[in-house]
Amino acid sequence: MKRALVLFAHGARAQSWAAPFERLREQSQARLPGVQVRLAFLELMEPRLPAAVDALVAEGVDDVTVVPVFLGQGGHLLRDLPQLADGIRAAHPGLHLAVAGAIGEDPGVQAAMTDYCIRALG
Repeated sequence: MKRALVLFAHGARAQSWAAPFERLREQSQARLPGVQVRLAFLELMEPRLPAAVDALVAEGVDDVTVVPVFLGQGGHLLRDLPQLADGIRAAHPGLHLAVAGAIGEDPGVQAAMTDYCIRALG
């Protein structure tokens, strides 16, 4: 089994917006040397999620986990992401595709954000 992790972000018009997500990708890749780690976007930036997964499948990946790098479960994660996932599964029937919850809803992530907020108070 060849695995990949796709960090899925919203996207923005300003290319600089993606810098923290790219750092997250790089840090994740450094900790997962046997797993391909990619960044994909919902809109406004490339690659879009289906294209990112298509490229991974073309490289022989057969197990993909998508982590939405969103703070919460809004409309994009409740409607758009399931539709994208269904389309990906239909296009690649042999692929195991898992979709995690929004990163911002994880208790550990929330604890780290709380610590940051408290430190910002000075």
